Amino acid sequence: MTDDHGLALARETLRSLPLLSDYDGPVERLGGLTNLVFRVGDHCLRIPGKGTEEYINRANEAQAAREAARAGVSPEVVFFDEKSGIMVTRFVAGAETLSPEGFKTIRGAPARAGRIFRKLHGSDAVFHFRFELFSMIDDYLKVLSTKEVSLPQGYHDVVREADTLRAALAAHPLPLAACHCDPLCENFLDTGDRMWVVDWEYAGMNDPMWDLGDLSVEGGFDAVQDEQMIEAYFGGEPRPAERGRIAVYKAMCDLLWTLWGLIQLANGNPADDFRSYADRRFARCKALMETADFARHVDAVRRG
Repeated sequence: MTDDHGLALARETLRSLPLLSDYDGPVERLGGLTNLVFRVGDHCLRIPGKGTEEYINRANEAQAAREAARAGVSPEVVFFDEKSGIMVTRFVAGAETLSPEGFKTIRGAPARAGRIFRKLHGSDAVFHFRFELFSMIDDYLKVLSTKEVSLPQGYHDVVREADTLRAALAAHPLPLAACHCDPLCENFLDTGDRMWVVDWEYAGMNDPMWDLGDLSVEGGFDAVQDEQMIEAYFGGEPRPAERGRIAVYKAMCDLLWTLWGLIQLANGNPADDFRSYADRRFARCKALMETADFARHVDAVRRG
């Protein structure tokens, strides 16, 4: 979608919203990989992307976004249409939308992310949805079975190997917590003093170590960044089993989002080269699972 078309759609959408129907100020495109996001004065407007209704439950997203705002980790939701998925939140002034480069160059960013995760996971927030990693993999495979797109070579072999990881994770499960579950760097807004997290489409009750492992992968964190995030989250050194769970989820998030990327490819999403995206994530997952360190982490998880 061209910028002009996107802005026209934003204006048309605003006219349909009682809250903002009279707004005639500037509309600024903020980005978004699958959705269209705009700044509209003191508010942020999100218009869902094509095909997202196939795999996003908007009622669950609305409930999670409101709970996250109540927990103090996300901007206030001022409007949400569960049928269309159109959402309006408060705009966070003075905040920078992060990127992998931002996490590398902005002092203290990985630590602030660790602390905001701790605040979310330690809150009394309860999300209606339960993020079931292996069930989601099965569900995405079912969606893809109806579309003309090929899986990376060897994908089903790696899925079978993941059964071993599933058993290790289940041996000593951590208590479920309210989790973001899709911590792209661009979902973090940083003022320099604190962070906010946005986009709760995949949020659910989950093993909290998922969020740490997934952000590390999305941000391309090096060992120093990992330690900054982990130390801030735990307030010190985690147990080997907790560190091991983070490592396992680094591999599993790549396995899951490989399928997500293929769904975007099948839906004709023009926001990225999703064939390369999926192939790259799968190759990284496979390479990590073949390392000696990974086997050591899996053993630590199994022992608990």
